[in-house]
Amino acid sequence: MLNPIHLRTLQECVRTGSFAEAGRMLGYTASAVSQQMVLLERAIGAPLFERSARSARSTALALRLADRSRDALGALDSLEREVRAMVVGEEGGLRLASFATANSRVLPDVLAAVISQRPNAEVQLDEGEPDEVVDGVLDGVLDAALVFEYDLDPRQWPIELCAEELLAEPLRVVLPSSHRLAGRSRVELPDLARDNWICTRQDTAGARSLVRLAAAAGFAPRITFRSNDYSVIRDLVRRDLGVAILPALAIPREQQGVARIIGFEPHRRVKVLHRKQNSNPLLPVALEFLAKSCTAVASEWEQP
Repeated sequence: MLNPIHLRTLQECVRTGSFAEAGRMLGYTASAVSQQMVLLERAIGAPLFERSARSARSTALALRLADRSRDALGALDSLEREVRAMVVGEEGGLRLASFATANSRVLPDVLAAVISQRPNAEVQLDEGEPDEVVDGVLDGVLDAALVFEYDLDPRQWPIELCAEELLAEPLRVVLPSSHRLAGRSRVELPDLARDNWICTRQDTAGARSLVRLAAAAGFAPRITFRSNDYSVIRDLVRRDLGVAILPALAIPREQQGVARIIGFEPHRRVKVLHRKQNSNPLLPVALEFLAKSCTAVASEWEQP
């Protein structure tokens, strides 16, 4: 196999017509240049110079090899620059996934910040519920994924993954504007025992959390409508068809009739999963911006 260092030295020898001058340009001694050319001649099995006591004349083969190697060495230089850029995260790819409400409230700032800092990197985002994205992180298809779990419906994440909590997202009661408790900033759940409830599908963590939360308050919620689309739930509440408990990310900033729960305040925990051995240099950048974005979002929920 041809050594690219020897080929670069050959180019200088051909260009300058002198081992000594080539060595001066490259930072080698004339003897080191001569040795490199001997090794290159052995590699190709033919002489490259007509040597004399005072000169080393390039053969036709040397001229041809020096000319043809320019494109190859140029491509190698380009590859080396690309690899260095990927190593420091200036180029390369970052593959993320998240659930819908985090995609709406958390990820836009994160994506914009990563792309602004690494404009040559290819950043991708997919959407899915926790069970839909965990395997992608395990298999290396995804670099990281935002997932959630409820305080009242905890779960275990694969031990092969790091699970870092980014956000403790409070659950809030959402009431119609005509509701008897509308306008209150805090409500007690037993006061809503006779109301109709709207929540996500029965097989979801949100639905299980509602049932357990109501049970702790001494009643079983009468669930009349179900949807996994939070905008549908909010619209049904707005039309006075029931009340709901939603995670804070699912509630628009301008939403009216939002109340805290008196007593135990449950949360939905937002976490980021990533492989422990993932060496993608863009991953720490993304994790840093995820933490900053979640801190900014959490500040909107702080007690007045």
